[in-house]
Amino acid sequence: MKTATATLAAAGVPSPAVDAQLLAAHLLGVGRGELAAMLFGTTVAPKGYDALLARRAAREPLQHITGTAYFRHLKLAVGKGVFVPRPETETVVQLAIDVLTQLQQERGRDGGPTAVDLGTGSGAMAASLAGEVPGCRVYAVELSDAAYPWAVRNLAGTGVVLVHGDMRDAFAELDGTVDVVVSNPPYIPAGAIPRDPEVQLHDPHMALYGGGEDGLEMPAAAATTAVRLLHPGGFFVMEHAEVQAAQMADLLRGSGEWSDITTHTDLTGRDRATSGRRR
Repeated sequence: MKTATATLAAAGVPSPAVDAQLLAAHLLGVGRGELAAMLFGTTVAPKGYDALLARRAAREPLQHITGTAYFRHLKLAVGKGVFVPRPETETVVQLAIDVLTQLQQERGRDGGPTAVDLGTGSGAMAASLAGEVPGCRVYAVELSDAAYPWAVRNLAGTGVVLVHGDMRDAFAELDGTVDVVVSNPPYIPAGAIPRDPEVQLHDPHMALYGGGEDGLEMPAAAATTAVRLLHPGGFFVMEHAEVQAAQMADLLRGSGEWSDITTHTDLTGRDRATSGRRR
């Protein structure tokens, strides 16, 4: 493990020791605790380990190599063509879960709330809402031909209604009836190049770049769709870059459709989401 860790560290991998262990654990089909016991007293790497190590040293995402991403209580299938869910998005989901849980308590057993995930990607947010708010009716839409099959796989058996289409016109049958809309739309400006090779080379550009010089075309589309879907008083929350907090608040405020516009921080204290209530 020391040599493997050194190899990844030299390649600039942010968490070389952890990734070296996780690659070995994946190859052997065991957890990190079991791995430590198996490798105790031996310096022999499992067969095929060097090939996985080389892929990670080339900055291929760990999640693409293992085929797995963990998000809240979920173990998701991910790979080429789908955005790997990030820890900061977990706090965005929590905001929606809090609102949905309160609505469920207020309405009782027969009044399950309704939520929509715009641009679901891997299905992480939609699956979390369905799993953590029993009785909630969850809908999700994904446009990308490459990402959609991953969402199908991850949302199978969850009860989420998934459609392959554009968030701009999705779920017209729900107009004015939805309680909560969540979105993690593409929002990177056209001229901004992600620093991390894992993002720059492997995350699909369709999931990164929001359109236009400021990256706000897709966030604006998500907000417009949320206005259409939500009933008065419905809750909308959208993820964005730390530096876009003021822009997102202005985007919602400028439409005149929102009240209670609020910026939310992630677990590191960065401004990573903005919410509002439908007027």
